[in-house]
Amino acid sequence: MTEIPTIETERLILRPPGTEDWPSYAELMSSARAIYMGGPFSTRDAWGMFCHDVAQWTLMGHGALMLEARGSGQCLGQVGINHGPLFPEHELGWLVYPEAEGRGYAYEAARALRDWAFTKRRLETLVSYIDPRNGRSRRLAERLGAVLDTAAPRQDPDDLVYRHPKP
Repeated sequence: MTEIPTIETERLILRPPGTEDWPSYAELMSSARAIYMGGPFSTRDAWGMFCHDVAQWTLMGHGALMLEARGSGQCLGQVGINHGPLFPEHELGWLVYPEAEGRGYAYEAARALRDWAFTKRRLETLVSYIDPRNGRSRRLAERLGAVLDTAAPRQDPDDLVYRHPKP
């Protein structure tokens, strides 16, 4: 069994998901904000996704981590690496809860997990699959140094694929 890491940044603790994180996750996934991820989702589907994020640690050696604010302990969102039969390549993904948007938390967390993926997990490639209408995520991928790869395979033919450079 793979131990789920805890990664610390200047303002965040990226930690394993727990059942206490479920209510906020479910609320986001059932809202219109989930549209760029294929949602909104039913409670049943959101629960399956939440469990998938945890199970990937055992099955794949990576998965999702929750973004916890240093000091307050408030959960601000999630960052994760997805892979398996639904993903042609390892995917770096992120989500932040509404109250945490626009503060750079997704950037800080995604950068830390990206660096972990390349240095500790030794992944060869890492991409982000992004809905073309999701301008904020596109800008974040570009801020992370990722470049659009129009030739990359994708699970959804409408997604854009941003390829992340190794640090």
